[in-house]
Amino acid sequence: MELLDGKKVSNQIKEEIAVEVSKMKERGEKVPHLAAIIVGNDGASLTYVGSKVRSCEKVGFESTLVKMPSTTSELELLKKIKELNENDDIDGFIVQLPLPPQIDTQKVLLAVDPDKDVDGFHPMNFGKMALDMSTFIPATPFGILELLERYNVDTKGKHTVVIGRSHIVGRPMSILMGRKGWPGNSTVTLTHSHTKNITQITSQADIIISALGVPNFLKAEMVKDDAVVIDVGITRVADDTKEKGYYITGDVDFENVSKKASFITPVPGGVGPMTIAMLLKNTLLARERHRGRK
Repeated sequence: MELLDGKKVSNQIKEEIAVEVSKMKERGEKVPHLAAIIVGNDGASLTYVGSKVRSCEKVGFESTLVKMPSTTSELELLKKIKELNENDDIDGFIVQLPLPPQIDTQKVLLAVDPDKDVDGFHPMNFGKMALDMSTFIPATPFGILELLERYNVDTKGKHTVVIGRSHIVGRPMSILMGRKGWPGNSTVTLTHSHTKNITQITSQADIIISALGVPNFLKAEMVKDDAVVIDVGITRVADDTKEKGYYITGDVDFENVSKKASFITPVPGGVGPMTIAMLLKNTLLARERHRGRK
């Protein structure tokens, strides 16, 4: 069994990006600038956004964090998005999800300029991805592809089972794993909460990508020997014995599944760090595109 070490690979990617940024500085060019909007005080979101800001500093990007209160109206948020769309200094920005209930997430994602949508959530970017055109790939699926590539995992002709059909991970992942090229060219089954006989399906899979958000959902008996297992789930489970009052776990019963898998991602330290690294990579791509147009 080999661990797909997202922490190690994400650090390599950040180092590669830092080299590109120092070359830009030497040429006297503007460095990439990533902005993030966060509405409210969700603990997990604040931690995640803070991590993005620190990663920007590490690679030499400029970053802007826009904090808005949880009482922010939809109109106020859309106005802020318009400002960032029109600000030529900002290459890419994200709106941290989830948003408070008074705000329509769909409307917000549609308002982001597709050219600055480094999360890859805009329908225009999603459509381009589905059609195999050059675009921003959502950061988590992009990170999974990068892990598979850097660990030389064979995907051609393999049976990939994706668990979960969210627009952020499951659905794009199912499209990307079936695309022409590598990583890709696999035969994909997309499963979800209404799938019957899921164990029958997962136990035939060469590659399993679980993005369900249900702790320890994938058990050893659901996995065949030598399967590749990618665990996208990340859940805080309350535990009074821990200092923080919780522990973090994934969708996969790691202890038992890892005994059967050929490759597996840990949680934490697997897909999570890759998501931030690929967000930076998308921001670098955005900067290069903007420069190309000028």
